[in-house]
Amino acid sequence: MMILAVFRSRAHSLDYVERLKRYGINGVTVPTPKEVRIGCGLCVRFDARYFVRAKAILNTGRYTSFKGFYKVEYPGGRISVTPYNG
Repeated sequence: MMILAVFRSRAHSLDYVERLKRYGINGVTVPTPKEVRIGCGLCVRFDARYFVRAKAILNTGRYTSFKGFYKVEYPGGRISVTPYNG
């Protein structure tokens, strides 16, 4: 399962993905799915097994544009995006 960290700021998305990489989490920036209906167009995707660490890393920054974490799944080949709290 993959997790998306959604921001309203492209700069915050790019900063967060770099911060994840510095802490050993393989995150990538990807287009924000339209199903989320918020954001700047870019979000950060990472594996759910790193959620606790990624959330702690998020709390070390000043990401005022952060909108939330979302779970991404593909049941039946269709995208499903839902809020995720761990």
